[in-house]
Amino acid sequence: MRLIFAGTPDVAVPSLRVLAASDHDIATVVTRPDAPIGRRRVLTPSPVAAAAEELGLPVLKTARLDEAATARLATTDAELGVIVAYGGLVREPLLSMPEHGWINLHFSLLPRWRGAAPVQHALIAGDEETGASVFRLVAELDAGDVFEERRYAVPARATAGEVLNDLAGLGAELLRDVVAAIEGGRAVAIPQAGAATFAPKLTEPDGAVDWNEPADRVAGRIRGVTPEPGAHTTVAGIRIKLLDAEVPEGEVLLKPGEIAGHGRDILIGTATQSISVSKVQPAGRPVMSSGDWWRGVRSSQVRAGT
Repeated sequence: MRLIFAGTPDVAVPSLRVLAASDHDIATVVTRPDAPIGRRRVLTPSPVAAAAEELGLPVLKTARLDEAATARLATTDAELGVIVAYGGLVREPLLSMPEHGWINLHFSLLPRWRGAAPVQHALIAGDEETGASVFRLVAELDAGDVFEERRYAVPARATAGEVLNDLAGLGAELLRDVVAAIEGGRAVAIPQAGAATFAPKLTEPDGAVDWNEPADRVAGRIRGVTPEPGAHTTVAGIRIKLLDAEVPEGEVLLKPGEIAGHGRDILIGTATQSISVSKVQPAGRPVMSSGDWWRGVRSSQVRAGT
């Protein structure tokens, strides 16, 4: 089949590569425009744009699938549209333009966690299982019938970035199978069942850690907002980014925000037991072992959040 592929970040690249390696013809790759990256704000192509250029595929860079983009895509005679984390809405008449419509690879087990940040919200909520779903794109947010899904057990200390990386590979294989089923006339989509939950995009304040919450919720938030927007607290007035978290075996009681060295790691108190953190990044400094950072603080009186 002739495909339109729409995607932008790193997690969409495995899907693009898998489809490009198949017998299908990718007529156009749609992605967001180049964005300023780094301290020097250098305009940089999206990961999908860079991969498409490497693969020799035509690229349409657009922030919105407006009339101009729709007119250009109409010339491709595509039979199916495929979207993976593009970052924009597909509306009519583009939604109905390909013969087989559009399908979307989404990183959750729908209808749980519809929205822009499903993996992040799953970890914040303490979900022990998530997955990937391929569904038919409709006007309502992530509400279309589901073709197939794959389940994924969340590792104990995994961050949202690590889980997304795993799901990107798992989802690419799932997407390939669904596209093949659609081509062969074997695809069956089933309506979503159960109560929907929603996963809006996270912002910088979502990364602030409240040490008065229970340990499992604190650890889930830290892991869920890592690497973006990033978990953070303050210690002696200095902002500290926390890069991982785990609730260790064996109850260690510290007051909320109280910090204690624990080998190469540190323990931080919550409303229940303490959590373990192994990597931190003080403002203006590189990532380091939390134990090394804490030994440099040289004070047992300071607490996280102060």
